[in-house]
Amino acid sequence: MEYARPDALVSTEWLAARLDAPDVRVVDGSFYLPAQKRDPKAEFAQQHIPGAVFFDIDEIADTTSPLPHMLPPPDKFSSRVRRLGLGDGNKIVIYDTTPMTGACRVWWMFRAMGYKDVAILNGGLPKWMNEGRPVTDDPTPPRERHFTARLNNALVRSVDDVFGLIDSKREQIVDARAANRFRGEVPEPRAGLRGGHMPGAFNLPYNELLDPATGTVLPADKLAARIAASGIDPSKKVTASCGSGVTACVIALGLYLTGAPEAAVYDGSWTEWGGRADTPIVTGP
Repeated sequence: MEYARPDALVSTEWLAARLDAPDVRVVDGSFYLPAQKRDPKAEFAQQHIPGAVFFDIDEIADTTSPLPHMLPPPDKFSSRVRRLGLGDGNKIVIYDTTPMTGACRVWWMFRAMGYKDVAILNGGLPKWMNEGRPVTDDPTPPRERHFTARLNNALVRSVDDVFGLIDSKREQIVDARAANRFRGEVPEPRAGLRGGHMPGAFNLPYNELLDPATGTVLPADKLAARIAASGIDPSKKVTASCGSGVTACVIALGLYLTGAPEAAVYDGSWTEWGGRADTPIVTGP
């Protein structure tokens, strides 16, 4: 069984054969939570796939917002991306070191900005390196390119949108956090947030869509089965949420690959919802 929309992924073999292709641009979208005490930019400087540039989701963000790495306005996105040498006519391939979380966020950001020719390296840098493929510490001097950003509002949801969805049930809310966080049984990693989930939300922990041995996305049949087992109706649109809008994008990728309607991401996610006093929260399964 093949993915319904395979264009969102490329294999390590595919990329290795095209590293020198003039229209392929490689992007490292690695991201860590503060508690992990790792610096993705410093790690990128030490080793990356040849020709790659680093995409910092905390800097290419709406830095006026008190919430972390919120989607920036289209003009800021396009100016930052142009400076990285990413532009119209490029096939952009994103990887990360985790694997898949930061890369999925960057993939979703490009799609939210209307850019379609973007894919994720399946298995990321760990799979690439396990196969003995090349890495370098050489910086990539970017040549500025023209980039057109057009915000696709169908892929982004705000806190007010989610209030509306709880009442209307027009879209399914799917929470990508671990089950014990969803149920409110353990404290949130970010201080000051209430525990639990939005009324009516489904729980689909993002890591359950990945093969733990290889860090790749589950094969198409297992991916569809896992999504169905969560109770989601794959024919209905989903708004995905998580801790801060990163792992929700793994849910968006999984649904995209199965041919489901393209998911939106609640950008503020639990950092916003759990941090407010006026948002309804339930605990338990």
